[in-house]
Amino acid sequence: MNGTQIRPIRPEDEAAFTRFLTGLSLQTQVMRFFTGLGRPSPTLVHQLMKDALIAVREGEIVGHAMAFPGGTLGADVEIGVVVADQWQGFGLGPKLIDAVLMRAWLRGAQTVGMDVLGENRRVLRMIRRTWPEARLQVSSGSVEVVAMINAAVLFAE
Repeated sequence: MNGTQIRPIRPEDEAAFTRFLTGLSLQTQVMRFFTGLGRPSPTLVHQLMKDALIAVREGEIVGHAMAFPGGTLGADVEIGVVVADQWQGFGLGPKLIDAVLMRAWLRGAQTVGMDVLGENRRVLRMIRRTWPEARLQVSSGSVEVVAMINAAVLFAE
């Protein structure tokens, strides 16, 4: 996506990041966070800013990606990615995933976990294309995914 920069989030991005979160449609919020956010608390905003990447286009945040060690899925890292509604479907989500996985791989991660709502068909299709060997397990309406981080693919891009 030409004109979009992916970079680490900075403390001075807090107000813009809060606007980004509140600007997500309820459906997008639920697909990413499994609930509506309303007005996110400062504590939640700070948690989501920890070691995260953002996509910025024309001065506005249009995407967010984060990886955190371990998690409940038994992978080295779990990731979460969300793209602003008007920018979905243009390939920004996969670019954020690549960037956050590259960062995780450089820090030693070999496996990635994701928890995806079962109704999030777009993301599940992307996972199947990207990681045909991924382990998928349905649990309480979500699909728990664990896959290998393929360094060769990351470095080829």
